[in-house]
Amino acid sequence: MIEAVGLTKRFGAKTAVDQLSFQVRPGVVTGFLGPNGSGKSTTMRMILGLDRPTSGRVTINGRPFRELANAQRHVGALLDAKAVHGGRRARTHLLSLAQLSGIPEKRVDEVLGVVGLQDVARQRAKGYSLGMGQRLGIAAALLGDPQVLLFDEPVNGLDPEGILWVRNLMRHLASEGRTVFVSSHLMSEMALTADHLIVIGRGRLLADLSVQEFISRNSAGFARVRAAGPGTEPRERLAALLGAEGARVLAEPDGALRVTGLELPRISDLAHAADIRLWELSPHRASLEEAYMRMTQSSVEYTSTEDPRAELWEPEPAGLAPWPEEVPQEVSAEGWFAPPPPGTDGEPLLMPARPGDLAPAPPTESEEAR
Repeated sequence: MIEAVGLTKRFGAKTAVDQLSFQVRPGVVTGFLGPNGSGKSTTMRMILGLDRPTSGRVTINGRPFRELANAQRHVGALLDAKAVHGGRRARTHLLSLAQLSGIPEKRVDEVLGVVGLQDVARQRAKGYSLGMGQRLGIAAALLGDPQVLLFDEPVNGLDPEGILWVRNLMRHLASEGRTVFVSSHLMSEMALTADHLIVIGRGRLLADLSVQEFISRNSAGFARVRAAGPGTEPRERLAALLGAEGARVLAEPDGALRVTGLELPRISDLAHAADIRLWELSPHRASLEEAYMRMTQSSVEYTSTEDPRAELWEPEPAGLAPWPEEVPQEVSAEGWFAPPPPGTDGEPLLMPARPGDLAPAPPTESEEAR
């Protein structure tokens, strides 16, 4: 087990980790999430004794990493897949690590087989792709058959088959009763891999919950409804009907309605009573990514002036925006006019002309003569 109590790290005036306390328990995969600059890498370095805390403490199975005898047999870690001399062959690199910890040579060949590098074990590391380097780093972490494992972005550079392999490996290691702590920015992968989450922002603990509890606490599900029939009249009539029942209704760009505040059976009953046929009525369960975006939106250190995440946050609608009528596409030499974005009252947008947009100009007298 990994336990942090009041863990704090300052670099001059910058506080990278601020009074962080948590436990990483054995038998489950614990995901470690947070925006860039939130202190995840610094926390992992303190766990492994690479950085000393300014205050607080962190222990592995009750002892600081620096006090563990033959630490590689207790703890395995992948923090930087590039931390290997490019001129070394993969097997030689692992063999040197094994000899430092008294690990038998046969274990080197075992872990090379586990990560699938047995056929390229005698190639130099500088010739490895990013994904191959990740596999070599994972092999090094597994070398001492440790009970505690830390992985920082383990699927970086891996193809889909490799990502699936890492996911299954993490879950298998946890099923053996090991402590598995994984940092990643891939929310979709964390949703499939992790059982528990520790989320930090600006060095502080934001959440220490199971994946399902984290999603339910930080997101709101909604119903997706699509009315049958041509034009926008059925959709607008349904939206007004649902709004009168206290639902919050938003128009989506594809013409569907996003409805919160009413259960699906009630939506169906209201539509049926009003003789409105439905083409779609489906529940939407929030994803881990949506819940994560909602929780960390105030902790993001580096944001663009135009943040596409905004559409993942639950809006506060004032009502249903009218669906724009189709705007004729008047093509000129300068371009053509496209309808404004759905849900806005903007003007038609002038788009640049493309080859084939313009009708051919009438032939001149000289062209007719030819």
